[in-house]
Amino acid sequence: MKYLRIAAIGVCLALVAPPVFAQSGGFDGMRRLLRDLPLGYPVWLLLHLPGMNWVGNKVYRFIARNQEGDKIMEAVRKHGAGIVNSKDGKGDTALIVAISARNEDYTAWLLNQGADPNLGGKGGDTPLIAAARAGYEEAAEWLLGQGAKVDGTNRMGETPLIIAVQQREVPLVKLLLSAGADPDKADAAAGLSARDYAVRDNRSREILQAIQAKKPKAARAAAN
Repeated sequence: MKYLRIAAIGVCLALVAPPVFAQSGGFDGMRRLLRDLPLGYPVWLLLHLPGMNWVGNKVYRFIARNQEGDKIMEAVRKHGAGIVNSKDGKGDTALIVAISARNEDYTAWLLNQGADPNLGGKGGDTPLIAAARAGYEEAAEWLLGQGAKVDGTNRMGETPLIIAVQQREVPLVKLLLSAGADPDKADAAAGLSARDYAVRDNRSREILQAIQAKKPKAARAAAN
């Protein structure tokens, strides 16, 4: 298995070398680049080869869990910071993959490197929706601090709050509501809002109480 892995990475290097060569300053630049990279990192560069999207999903998840993360971070810092918003074969960004894996180091680092907090992935899920699905409250706080749209929707019209309610993530529901999330914004899938889902699901009274404490916009307007 070890030799098979080394052979596979060797093939990856052969495939990656030509496009990287053109961007790295010739043979000297290529040598410097490869010298700095951990063994697994060249596989990541496959994402930038035409027709290689099939490898994207596994590669991004390798990066999100790789034990040589410091080396990868340093290599990207030197040679490829602009790729932080690229997507894998499923359409997810590195940020969404890191959030979905609840990887604190990569999530924080990608945001610090300028990853777009609103760039959608598979199904149009935003990073904030990914955080709601994963129950990753800390990431949600970071994203909101970086300008994530609290009511940004996916292709189903679902908001982060709707997902948090469906996942019964009490801390995230409270966080999103405090950030101004609209509990009455309906999705396109069923025409239901976060408030509707909270009423239908009686397994979390705390969520329902938090949402009911925020009056509908019409009621707030009438009260004013």
